[in-house]
Amino acid sequence: MGSAATGSLIGLALGDALGFPTEFHDVPAILARSGPWRDMALPDLAFVTDDTQMTLALARGLRTAMGRGALAPQRFAAPVRAEYVDWWRSPDNDRAPGATCLRACALLSTPELPWTEASQIGSKGCGANMRVAPLGLVPGLSPRQRSGAAQLQSALTHGHPTALAASDLTAYAVHVLASGARPAELTGLLRSYAHDHRTDYPQDWLGDLWRRSQDPSVAAFTARGWDDCLGVLDRLDAALRAPDPESDPCLATGAGWIAEEALATGLLCFLLFPEEPLTALRRAACTSGDSDSIACLTGAFAGAHLGAGAWPEEWAGRVEYRDELLALGEAWDA
Repeated sequence: MGSAATGSLIGLALGDALGFPTEFHDVPAILARSGPWRDMALPDLAFVTDDTQMTLALARGLRTAMGRGALAPQRFAAPVRAEYVDWWRSPDNDRAPGATCLRACALLSTPELPWTEASQIGSKGCGANMRVAPLGLVPGLSPRQRSGAAQLQSALTHGHPTALAASDLTAYAVHVLASGARPAELTGLLRSYAHDHRTDYPQDWLGDLWRRSQDPSVAAFTARGWDDCLGVLDRLDAALRAPDPESDPCLATGAGWIAEEALATGLLCFLLFPEEPLTALRRAACTSGDSDSIACLTGAFAGAHLGAGAWPEEWAGRVEYRDELLALGEAWDA
């Protein structure tokens, strides 16, 4: 993996910081404010949003869980739940956090309430997978552990089957890039993974969460999520067959407010410029949708692919939470 974990964690924070000022603005407004998108500058004070904050919360919970032994559902759920609640209570949680995360964390703060009752079963917002990169980066997990934990960390807040599938697929994308997969083969790998998992419900990780849905069976619940992801991968492949770097990526793969579109549009920005990480981040930040989450995911993919050397020190040296991101990345890279 080399320095993939460091590169991915710094990259997602840089994307988050670059997209923070552009979120909620359309492309003409962004261009009027920032000038040509290929020249977009990182803010002098490179503050991040809840995307990076919640990534760090997940990373801390994951580190605690793995310090107690082999990763298992209850061993993982308890510290991650505690970290999410700590984030919810933090005075630094003032970066336009998502409503689903706030609602779910308020419920998670009641210790006696099972997490399955706190989960927002109807939400597939991108808060599910904007934060999942650590599960693609931490060493020592089996495919089953990575998949189950990626879905469980989503389910603590976002219980929609598409949120679960998109989180799993996002962690897998980060993992295979960090392991040396070529960008040109990525969408094929993701499609195969989605097909292989289409009716695979990780009961040991999710319990009876699916019963809170309106689906007639667990297989129908699970397939609904993976089918949404396969549908957006079709849109991603179509965009890559006729690439248009100057067009708003959200027009091709969606605005990114929901999990499967955040994944696809983040991937599109990365795959348009797989060897030009700053250009990829700038394209992601100059979008009409959820720019910080799209750019956050783009940075996670680019950094996993290229390693820590992707990011010039002039940028990496001033991103918020830099020291903690470096400590986590260097420990996992080691």
